[in-house]
Amino acid sequence: MPSTPSPSAPLFAAIYDPATAVLERALLPPHREYLASGLDGKVLDLGAGTGAMFPYFERVAGASTEFHATEPDPHMRRQAAEAAAALATPIHIESAPAQALPYGDDTFDAVVASMVFCTVPDVDAAMGEVARVLRPGGELRFFEHVVDDGWRARVQSLLAPLWERLAGGCHLTRQTGSQLVADRSFDVVEIERLHLGVTPVRPFVRGRLRRRTAVPTRD
Repeated sequence: MPSTPSPSAPLFAAIYDPATAVLERALLPPHREYLASGLDGKVLDLGAGTGAMFPYFERVAGASTEFHATEPDPHMRRQAAEAAAALATPIHIESAPAQALPYGDDTFDAVVASMVFCTVPDVDAAMGEVARVLRPGGELRFFEHVVDDGWRARVQSLLAPLWERLAGGCHLTRQTGSQLVADRSFDVVEIERLHLGVTPVRPFVRGRLRRRTAVPTRD
């Protein structure tokens, strides 16, 4: 696989958990529970950040579950490793970016993506990798913020260049939900648009895609 430069945003990593603490307590738990509900087999947390999903994985962990995670930013990854070390459930963390995953074909039963595709440099390449490492019938579960409508979209467009520099490469104006469900490697199980969050990080989409038995060749 081609080498990909590793992102590094030490300031953003340092303030991320304090900045999102209220959201994690008051707004995000049901959506994180949605992502973790009923997980079984080998699971990959794609772009785990500081490990916000890890406690939810522990709640559903059992004899048949095995958890892995990737996080390319070394500062985020250090915090994720600390979060994993505090849990009884082992979580194996790799430094790889989403568009170059260090796993074999058909490795995972589920891939979880929580507010990660906003920072992925090449979404199509990342989805190709997700399709490759998921077994046929395996699920991609996602929860992502997307571009809004009307005046909020205009605000997002104005803020986008500065936001991307300050927020670890986060893009405010992506149509992530539409891009993911359009991928020919997957069938849509469900998707919904959620009018939650505060401009400019609003609204969100969440859903589940199932990997098709035959993955189409990508041009």
